[in-house]
Amino acid sequence: MERYENMLKQLQNGEIGSIEIQKEDFYEFREILVAHPLFKHFRGEAKQNGRIIYTFNEIPRS
Repeated sequence: MERYENMLKQLQNGEIGSIEIQKEDFYEFREILVAHPLFKHFRGEAKQNGRIIYTFNEIPRS
C-alpha cells in the first residue's frame, strides 16, 4: 500500500506522467486512491486487458 501512496505522490508532484495499474491490483490501489485528499484530481482511463492509466489534473473533476 505504501508503494501506491508513493506513486500517487510522484504523480501529483509531476515526477512521473502517469501510473499504470493492472486489473489484479485495482481494488488495492483504489482503496488508497479514494482516501487521498486530492482524489478528484486523479483521472483513470481504462485500456485493454483491464489496465488503467491514471494521470493528475490541476483542476479537479466535478
